[in-house]
Amino acid sequence: MRNEDTIQRLYEAFARLDGGTMAACYAPEARFDDEAFSLKSGREVGAMWKMLCEATRAKGADVWKLSWRDIRADGATGRAHWDAHYRFSTTGRIVDNAVDSEFAFTPEGLIATQRDRFDFWAWSRQALGPPGVLMGWTPMLKNKVRAGAAENLAAYMARTT
Repeated sequence: MRNEDTIQRLYEAFARLDGGTMAACYAPEARFDDEAFSLKSGREVGAMWKMLCEATRAKGADVWKLSWRDIRADGATGRAHWDAHYRFSTTGRIVDNAVDSEFAFTPEGLIATQRDRFDFWAWSRQALGPPGVLMGWTPMLKNKVRAGAAENLAAYMARTT
């Protein structure tokens, strides 16, 4: 099935830290949302994956590991679970993140929308250490992480486009 193949291709590329191939899995009008990013175009989504892959290659390729499972898709939607083991580039701390993804696809088999869900407090405890333990459950910290992610992506896109 075409949409299952797209999900498989996305995660195979992510495992290789190949942001260009990941970006090619998305439609031009794609949208992406998770606990850190809210993106409104395929250009932004592609740039996010390229930025994250480059940061991991630069500061964490030695510990990077990605696994995925439970890929399911029909003609319009899909879902998968993935687990990432990585070094968070901002703090150097090791993170194990479990993520559930939901997808909607274009008729051509490209990703139109992706919604990733993970436990932000669990992530923040690992990625940020004591501040994440103390404040990771609060909207304040989540908003700060989202603002930082948006700033980093804007700076990356300004440098690379």
